[in-house]
Amino acid sequence: MNSPDLSSAVSPDSSRMFARMADPLRYAQALLERYALFAGMTSRDRLLGGLVEAVAVLSESQLSQLYLLDETHTRLTLCAEYCDGTLQPVSSASVPSDYTDAHLLQYCLCQDQTLSLASLESSLFATDFLPATSNPWRSLLCLPLKNDQGHVIGLLLWANQRALDMQHYSDSLGHLGNFVVAQLQLLQNLRARPIDEPQTSLATKAMPRGYGLIGDSPPMRAVYQLIGKVLHTPVSVLLTGETGTGKELVARAIHDCGSRRSQNFVVQNCASIPDNLLESELFGYRKGAFSGADSDRPGLFDAADGGTLFLDEIGDMPLSLQAKLLRVLQEGEVRPLGSMQTHKVNVRIIAATHCDLRAQAERGLFREDLFYRLASFPIELPPLRDRGDDILHLARHFAANACAFLDRPACRWTDPALEQLAGYGFPGNVRELKGLVERAVLLCEGNELLAEHFNLEASPTSNVRLSLRERMERVERNLLVDCLRKNLGNQTSAANELGLPRRTLLYRMQRLNISPAELKLAREKLHAQSAT
Repeated sequence: MNSPDLSSAVSPDSSRMFARMADPLRYAQALLERYALFAGMTSRDRLLGGLVEAVAVLSESQLSQLYLLDETHTRLTLCAEYCDGTLQPVSSASVPSDYTDAHLLQYCLCQDQTLSLASLESSLFATDFLPATSNPWRSLLCLPLKNDQGHVIGLLLWANQRALDMQHYSDSLGHLGNFVVAQLQLLQNLRARPIDEPQTSLATKAMPRGYGLIGDSPPMRAVYQLIGKVLHTPVSVLLTGETGTGKELVARAIHDCGSRRSQNFVVQNCASIPDNLLESELFGYRKGAFSGADSDRPGLFDAADGGTLFLDEIGDMPLSLQAKLLRVLQEGEVRPLGSMQTHKVNVRIIAATHCDLRAQAERGLFREDLFYRLASFPIELPPLRDRGDDILHLARHFAANACAFLDRPACRWTDPALEQLAGYGFPGNVRELKGLVERAVLLCEGNELLAEHFNLEASPTSNVRLSLRERMERVERNLLVDCLRKNLGNQTSAANELGLPRRTLLYRMQRLNISPAELKLAREKLHAQSAT
């Protein structure tokens, strides 16, 4: 079933506050009293309950509701409800933010529009989100609430069992709702920050983490913050970064966590198909458009209509196709090959490249107008070597997945193996790490991952952050490990060969984190040889 046309239900922005109120001065005084009351509250529940009560009382409505999005903007929760003069208990359950079964809430949330229905017909609009009563709901107003950065973070709704035009309350009660939201964020920030902790912005404190991605390093947290800004807006996104940094995963996260999550996510690598076929693949064709076109075929833009089209390696798209892509971005129109007619599509474009598109545009290899259109919201993904402890988190994740796929027990990690990964530069980024870990899982015996299973060659970036002392310790560590393995783990023999007292050898092993697990493989080989 198609979404109803709500354009006629959205009232104009020019309606003036208080213009249609019988006693505007009394209303203004009651409104100011609410501001003063909320400014002194320090309880989240009292703020939420007080807001829905104030909205119902001030607008003379039988019902008011407050919905808030979670930090990832993927779940919408009814946080407070006031009905028939009583604050109602609410469930902690939430629903997906696309709200496909409630077009009214979906429209207000995703389009950032105030919605006013003076004559609510249940036969036209699904109203299951309203409480069941003996008398039907006849009018409704719903408006988006925003944080200090202008991003929609929830909905404020009030309804009546009489057919009323309540648009004249929207401005004043919307400001009141935004004030309460700001108070909630302030309270959350103050309670989460210790007294001696340096002050950080509310945006940083409320920063969503994850979106299905792995990593909590500062560069990745910056990426999460940018993802959160485009989840519910149709703006085009350009993902940049080195090869193997996970651009397709980020594109899918934006789709799966955004308002288009219930629609198709279509992927096309612009470098994986010949130029003469890419146009027909993207835009489709009509019967007879070229030799072999025996029937009409829709393109990927039609397949992604209502959803997201991810164009990977956009820098390899030929200039002739770039002009047609620009028209899709500007006009939302697609013309298939062999057709004189265009048709509308509603597709969000997410593009990705490892090239410097600005430099290509300056050299005439990429359309400058298309570059500026795509680069309106760029997200640069950090290389793996700049992500710190994320390397080890990703390695453990890939190892666990590989073991599950092979139906074998989880592997144990030795400290030298982790140290070797942490010190490597990873020119192939996450893709290279995934391949190395999966190979090591296949090579390891006894479900123990050793440094020798990775056998990483030194890369130009692997020692960039190591001091002279750290490099010397690495050389010493490798020397001790080789000597111990040569002597099959016998510490006395190794100490004699190195010309050291055994106590000194034990001290150096402890200081350099040389664990007995590293020497286990050599002893197992000796036992195997003895058995044969």
